[in-house]
Amino acid sequence: MAVPKSKITRMKRGMRRSHDALTAFNPNECSNCGELKRPHHVCSACGHYAEREVVAMVEENFDEDAA
Repeated sequence: MAVPKSKITRMKRGMRRSHDALTAFNPNECSNCGELKRPHHVCSACGHYAEREVVAMVEENFDEDAA
């Protein structure tokens, strides 16, 4: 059985975990509509990527009074 020979100190444990921290979200502005989007991803608001339309977006009109 694998049993540690001695206790791992808090410092050694912390040094091992120093690279495990989560990084913050880094949004970019869409060149077409100006919405914030993830880098290297299609814009969810307008469907553009690299200044061209990749996904055709459908505009939905909802009547609030119809319900």
